[in-house]
This record gives sequence, structure tokens and C-alpha cells, in this order.
Amino acid sequence: MGSDVIQGLMMVMDPLVILFILIGVFIGIIFGSIPGLTATMAIVMFLPLTYTMTPLQGVSTLVALYVGGISGGLISAILLNIPGTPSSIATCFDGRPMAMKGQAGKALGVGVVFSFCGTILGLLVLVLVAPLLASLAIKFGPYEYCTLALLALSLVISLTGRDLVKGLISGLLGVMLATVGLAPIDSAKRFTFGMTELNAGFALLTLLIGLFAITEVIKAAEDVRNPVKAEIESNVKIKGFGFTWKEFIEQKWNMVRSSIIGIVIGILPGIGGAISGMLSYTTAKNQSKHPEKFGTGIADGVVASETANNAGIGGAMIPMLTLGIPGDAATAMLLGGLMVHQIAPGPLIFDKNGPEVFGIFFALGLSAIAILFIELFGIKVFIRVLKVPKYLLMPIIIILCIIGAFGNANRIFDVWCVLIFGVLGYVLLKAKIPHVPMILGFILGPIFELNFRRAFQHAQFEPMGFFSHPIAIFFFVFTIVVVIYSLIRQRKEAKSILVSDEE
Repeated sequence: MGSDVIQGLMMVMDPLVILFILIGVFIGIIFGSIPGLTATMAIVMFLPLTYTMTPLQGVSTLVALYVGGISGGLISAILLNIPGTPSSIATCFDGRPMAMKGQAGKALGVGVVFSFCGTILGLLVLVLVAPLLASLAIKFGPYEYCTLALLALSLVISLTGRDLVKGLISGLLGVMLATVGLAPIDSAKRFTFGMTELNAGFALLTLLIGLFAITEVIKAAEDVRNPVKAEIESNVKIKGFGFTWKEFIEQKWNMVRSSIIGIVIGILPGIGGAISGMLSYTTAKNQSKHPEKFGTGIADGVVASETANNAGIGGAMIPMLTLGIPGDAATAMLLGGLMVHQIAPGPLIFDKNGPEVFGIFFALGLSAIAILFIELFGIKVFIRVLKVPKYLLMPIIIILCIIGAFGNANRIFDVWCVLIFGVLGYVLLKAKIPHVPMILGFILGPIFELNFRRAFQHAQFEPMGFFSHPIAIFFFVFTIVVVIYSLIRQRKEAKSILVSDEE
């Protein structure tokens, strides 16, 4: 084991490997920060370029693209209210309001530093407890995934704000949109109306770009003549990291809790960083002494989201390396890269490719360090985006969104979907219906449906099978507790608002 660690370190210390890591991180940040160009797309595009590299050079480059792409999403989320990647959805909630208050530099600094912390904590767990956590994840079956999705869907109540009905309407719309296309298991066509393009359903990327990017462009068109807003956005100052050491210490428990959530969600195949970010954000809000400040522009929300989605990198790599099971689309591409370079994931990977595996761990750590410095030194450049006139910036955003939507599956149909979802998002905005529950419903709806149908099939052969799954029982009971707690808290908030209005 010790010799493998030393060999892996020596392999990564090759100047050429370090150069490829720096290049990969830089390109990954660009892909992550441009709406529609995700970390997965960066890996897909650059995978063929690694064929002629040595195994560690190629895999290190892909890992750097992955880490850079996940972290880069915070830039557009904070500056433009457009999540560059699905993992950065929750970063918009407080990151953008901070930018609107003239704290864009602080928001970016907080996001970058805690992205680094989340990546390092995820790496430590990956190195220390990968086999144990992977063996736990493999025990998750239909019952566990079904109840986990149900638990995550219950978060809709916490994300609805003061109007529970409008939040539930939004969540239901998301679930309805997710049912379009071929049904899981039996592949029955649903709501396709004879259009072959709808057989594959709507892509998450098109919904995100439409609801956040196009809606933001339409909204900006309304505010283009608002001089007060323009003055707030251009009044940006930053010193050092943008926040103090005291503020960093105050976030330590938020960071640890969010890292744990990100790692656990990352380990579970098919869940993804978007869920871990929102779950971490909701948990931070529920545990906070001032939950009413969330969504108004506080660092706690940015810390929760960015720590969780970056900690999920290490979590997602655990089943990929030890079981050969990718945790998300990006790690599926990484899995292909490993196989191309003759590194076979599985329980024997440490025996057969020990030096390469520890080399990957060191490459992940170097990528995190590279991101920290590249993004921190680039903050003053990034915040200049806020000073670009809206009439110049918004057309560029629309073009990038169209390119991102088309590049997702090379279909003009997705471009039309982006525009339609943009109009839908604007209508919901005017009706004061939140977008976030819709995204949550769209992501979790298929996961819940697929595993509910599988669990139902199991129940036909084993009616009492649910009670033999303690993890599923725990999730189900915890869901009930979360729903009751959220309803009681919302009722208390409504009463306090009513009392204050009467006074």
C-alpha cells in the first residue's frame, strides 16, 4: 500500500501531468460557467484527446475537467442568476441576491473557498472509507431509492416559502413535465402527441436554461431602464478572499454538514449534485437561527450549496472506482476514460492498479488546489461581467444558451424547448410561483416513479418485503417527521406575520 502511494505521487509530480491538470481545470471552469456547457460535455469532448496520453495523464486530465466543470457553475449562478451546471441551482438562491447588494466579490470568494473545502473533504472520505461506503451503497434497492426520493420530494414544502399552495403547484408541474416520453420499465409512450422528439422526454438542461437563463433575460428587459438596479450591480468591491477568517470559522458546522450530505448523495447512483445542493441548502435553512434571511443574500446558502456539490465529486467516485458503478453522467464518462486507459474499476482495482488509483487521488487534490487559485485570482475579472451593459450581455447569453441547448443532443427541438420554458418561467415569475420546486419535481419524479414501480413488483412476490429494509423504513419515517416539522414551522411563521400585521 505504501509503495503504491509513493508511486502514485511520483507519477502525478510529472510536470506534464501537472500541466494537463492546469489546462483541464481551466477548460472545465469555462465549460461550467457557460450555461448549457456542463462538466459532462467537457469530458465527452476532450476524451478522444487523451487516447495518446499515458493512463495517468489521460485520467488526470479528465478528473481536472470534471472538478473544474462542477466548480465553474457558481460563477454564472452568482453573477447572472443562471446556474452554469445543475449542481449550482441552489447557489443562485443567495449568491445572486448577494451580488445585487454589491457583494458579488464576497459571494464568489465564499463559493470558491468552500468549493475547495468540499472537494478536499470528499477526497479524504474517498481515500479513507471508500470500500466501506461503497458496500453500504450497494445495499440500496428499489425500496431505499423510492423512499429516498420521497424524502427529497418532501423538501418541496421547505422550499415553497410562505405560499405552500403555489410551491406545490410548481412541484407538481415539474413532476408532470418529467412524465413526458417513454415510461420506465414498459416504455409506453406518454403525452408525446405523435411527436417523435418527445419520446425521449424533456432534457433537464433545457428546463434549467429556459427557467433560469431565458427568464432572466426577459426579466432584465423589464429592468433595463432601472438606474438604481444598475448602480447596485456595478458597485462591487473585493479585498482578499472577500470575507474574513471569523466568517469562515462561523461556517464550519455548515461546511461539515453540507459535505456529509454531498458525499452521501454523491455515492448513490443517479441522484446527482443538483439534489445534494438543494438538500444541503434546505437543511442549512432548517437548522439556522435566522431561516428568514435565506434567499435574501447570506453566505450560509452559498456555503451549503457549493460545499455539498463539490463534496459529491469524491462521493460519486467511490462507487465508480470500487464497484464500477457511475454516480452521475460525468462519472459515467470518467468510467469510460478509465477503461480506455486499461484501468478496470471494481473491488480489485487497488490490487491491479494501485499506483494509478492513488495517482488519481493526488490528481483530484491538485485539481482542487488549481481551482482555488485560478478562480480566486479571476474574481476581479469575473465581477467585471456585472459592469457590461445589459443590451450587450443579454444577446450573448441567449446565443450561449442556444448553443448549449443544441449541443446537449444536437436537436433544434431542444432550442425551441428552451424558449418555451423561458416564457413559462416568466409567467410563473409574474404569478409569484417559485421555480425551484419545479426543478426538484422534474429531477426526483422519474427516480421516484421508476423505483416505486420496481418496489411494487417486488411487493407482489413479497407483500411484507418493505419491513425487511431498515434503511427504507428510516427514510420513510424521517420523511414524515420532515413534513410535520415543516408544516408546523410554516404555521408558526404565518401566525407571527399575521400578528405583526395586526400590530
